[in-house]
Amino acid sequence: MKPRLTFSLAVVGVSALALLGAVAGSAQPVAVDPGVPQYDAKGALLFPANYREWVFLSSGLNMSYNPSPATAGMDMFGNTFAPRAAYAAFQKTGVWPDRTVLILENRGGATKGSINKHGQFQTTEMMGAEAHVKDTARFEGGWGFFAFDGDKPARQIPYAAACYACHQAHAAADTTFVQFYPTLLPVATRLKTLNPAYLTDEAAAK
Repeated sequence: MKPRLTFSLAVVGVSALALLGAVAGSAQPVAVDPGVPQYDAKGALLFPANYREWVFLSSGLNMSYNPSPATAGMDMFGNTFAPRAAYAAFQKTGVWPDRTVLILENRGGATKGSINKHGQFQTTEMMGAEAHVKDTARFEGGWGFFAFDGDKPARQIPYAAACYACHQAHAAADTTFVQFYPTLLPVATRLKTLNPAYLTDEAAAK
């Protein structure tokens, strides 16, 4: 996915040379699209501070891919976000464009609060954030995983971690858990980009 850079130039009767001079003399920094991965000099992924302005894909409560239940007395919501341009591209192709960043935000859950009497709501307690990044020029298999400590740059999780094999074996489309994204699963189904292993999982679950 290429960065989306928006330029507004009103040029009337100005030569190309004058325009170049004006641009060179400008003190304004060039905006960088926050919807693509940015790395520091050591290769750590920078935290995308505006990810909550992206497209909200889905939310899960106390989800776990392990047989053991979540820790008793601790509830957690997982919210997933995708950049708007990446979301639009997936709707057209059924796969994520290169240089997509998906953010999983983990927040605390609570029952008692304000006028709530039943069910769960999300609190202001941030319990962590993770990123799943598609960058075919950088990562083996095209994707890398990261876990943030606050908003500090995150180093890539080693390839030996279970998340890589799990996503390859069970994710519905393009190594991502599209089966849990209700607006995108029908897209991948229609465009026939579903992972055969996911289809096997679904058949076994019925």
